[in-house]
Amino acid sequence: MAAESRSIEKSFEELEKIMEMMDSQEISLEESFKLYEKGMKLVKQCNDKIDKVEKKVNIIEGKEENEEF
Repeated sequence: MAAESRSIEKSFEELEKIMEMMDSQEISLEESFKLYEKGMKLVKQCNDKIDKVEKKVNIIEGKEENEEF
């Protein structure tokens, strides 16, 4: 699934699965590192999406405040 088309909810679900896999005692160090790297990319993507939404909300709120005056 492409990063742009993945919803934040789906990313969080995938992060949860990664954490469960990393908690497994049967996982190798190399695999743990790969999962960690993948998880960090997902966290960055989520943060980027949240930042975009916050900026849009701030713009909308700014327009509404300007319309009241």
